[in-house]
Amino acid sequence: MSKADELFVSMCQDILDNGTTTEGQKVRPHWEDGTPAYTIKNFGVTNRYDLREEFPALTLRRTALKSAMDEILWIYQRKSNNINDLHSHIWDEWADETGSIGKAYGYQIAQKSHYAEGDFDQMDRVLYDLQHTPFSRRIMTNMYTFSDLSEMHLYPCAYSVTYNVTEQPGDEKPTLNMVLMQRSQDILAANNWNVCQYAILLMMVAQSCGMIAGELLHVIVDAHIYDRHVDIVRELIARPQYPAPRVSLNPEVTNFYDFTTDDLIVEEYEHGPQIKNIPIAV
Repeated sequence: MSKADELFVSMCQDILDNGTTTEGQKVRPHWEDGTPAYTIKNFGVTNRYDLREEFPALTLRRTALKSAMDEILWIYQRKSNNINDLHSHIWDEWADETGSIGKAYGYQIAQKSHYAEGDFDQMDRVLYDLQHTPFSRRIMTNMYTFSDLSEMHLYPCAYSVTYNVTEQPGDEKPTLNMVLMQRSQDILAANNWNVCQYAILLMMVAQSCGMIAGELLHVIVDAHIYDRHVDIVRELIARPQYPAPRVSLNPEVTNFYDFTTDDLIVEEYEHGPQIKNIPIAV
């Protein structure tokens, strides 16, 4: 069975059994009808996924992997903060009349800084360092820029990525690992979406740098299930589980900026029925 399913079920059950509630507290999110959106939450959840063993897509329900990849390309490859450059509609709620979500996500990745080797934006610097000093402990991106928060339509949830390379004696290639830091996560709506996104990002960066995609460590500060999601989550985690799908990239692509969603190869993805019309707190 999928290890991602096992981790997801265990995480959800722990939140439901042992989490604390925000009911009655002052909370920012609300439902479409204006009702406060309370949560059951756990603090400091960490999950570890090894891409050398399997791709971490849920089989309890389908995760739209190509759409997830498109959003990650929107942020880290196209470096855009405009929904007109994105093929899905998940950011429509936070966009203004021009399509902008403010100085958030791709805008931050595109910002250039000066180094001794020249000027680089955040993603270009990651790729440069992985190619020139792969064992550096300083290879990361960060989208939580305090001076720009007031001009973001939504503060970044998954905000920091740190890359780390390991190599055992006799390894044919170095292994690229990743730590994803997330301040807050709606577990039902976004957990596996984010996990799969950053697994694909790890795979793309590793392939473009001649490395093997290794471990993804996902750290969630506030892992929560919304009050109106509890019954949906209980039904979801009781479903049958299936073996993980086989997910790979077109091996011909070796430049990070050449990847498209057509280069994602998904095979043998067996899964349960999709959950439609999940209420989203805003």
